[in-house]
Amino acid sequence: MDDKTMNQPDTCPTDEKGIGFFERYLTVWVGLCIVAGILLGKIAPGVAKSLDGMAIHVNDAPVISIPIAICLFFMMYPIMVKIDFGEVVKAGKSIKPVGLTLFLNWAIKPFTMYAIASFFLGTLFLGFIGPDAVDYVKAPLGSNLEVGATYGAGEVVLIDGVKMLQVPLWRSYLAGCILLGIAPCTAMVLVWGFLAKGNDGHTLVMVAINSLTMLVLYGVLGGFLLGVGQLPVPWQALLLSIGVYVALPLVAGYASRKWLIATKGEDWFRDKFLHFLTPITITALLATLVLLFSFKGETIVENPLTILWIAIPLTIQTLVIFALGYGISKAMGFTYESAAPTAMIGASNHFEVAIATATMLYGLSSGAALATVVGVLIEVPLMLGLVKFCVRTKGWFPAEAVETETLDRSNLEAHSP
Repeated sequence: MDDKTMNQPDTCPTDEKGIGFFERYLTVWVGLCIVAGILLGKIAPGVAKSLDGMAIHVNDAPVISIPIAICLFFMMYPIMVKIDFGEVVKAGKSIKPVGLTLFLNWAIKPFTMYAIASFFLGTLFLGFIGPDAVDYVKAPLGSNLEVGATYGAGEVVLIDGVKMLQVPLWRSYLAGCILLGIAPCTAMVLVWGFLAKGNDGHTLVMVAINSLTMLVLYGVLGGFLLGVGQLPVPWQALLLSIGVYVALPLVAGYASRKWLIATKGEDWFRDKFLHFLTPITITALLATLVLLFSFKGETIVENPLTILWIAIPLTIQTLVIFALGYGISKAMGFTYESAAPTAMIGASNHFEVAIATATMLYGLSSGAALATVVGVLIEVPLMLGLVKFCVRTKGWFPAEAVETETLDRSNLEAHSP
């Protein structure tokens, strides 16, 4: 592993001077934005409904929210434009961090999510949720079942003239958790890595690899873990989501960086342009939260205890995967700049894809869709806490390989006859 490529200054653009009052109390602003979003949804439901209706649809289901897509672009672009894409190629040659990230995301995370969510929702919290509580979800796509027929753990019933599948409520929540567990983050994780001062090049490489891997394994693992046969994967929705949330700001960042350096010079780009962009990422993040919770806030307010039952296993899952990634990275001798994003990529989820998939498969009012919304609720404050933990434990990891090699060479020369 070439550790030198994993800690280049250009791929880790923040420094201590960049952590101001606004960034230092980001968790407080996040909480205020969540409250503001919920209040907006309650006080002005018409505004929230109008904004929520501005979406790109696939198969009659809203997949890309245009207001959120705009916010995500301004959240992602300042990060993308700071990356030296020449270093991304070098970072991609670091086999160990890349391999560990793929192993955690696809061989470990989906199964720990299933096990943890099954235990808490189906056993420990079943009495609180209600052993006899049921949920009505869409009948599986492509199925032609008669009323009264059984399908997995559900039974086909007629609701308002529409065939629905009646399933145990806890299993519906479990389905949403599974959809989160098999959707590794390909957008927000760039923000977490950026705030933790990790290697943005390594993070970007893993975003690209996970985006491609998701197209193959999302349906395979989803179908297996959901236990309802082959999961109908919305390929168009996945491709569109990845294109809007990742590819668009990536291309814009690369093109504008190249043009600005060529026309204005690298000094102007670093000292003027990047300084201007500093607050944009976090401002866009907070605006995204206000929008998300204005859309889904009513559901959360109406189900406060249900939110708790779902949030506990999701939180434990996040901490377990982060601990595995961070611990294994230390054991394998990674630098901090590689370890932080490696652990965070596994811990965070692509909740946009999970929400869209749950809505398309089970319906907007389903327990599965609610569980994916809870994923949004806990992810931001939880990941910000892990960012702070990473920054405080940076000293746990070895220094750059180049520094170690120089020190070893000096020691050898000092002891040579």
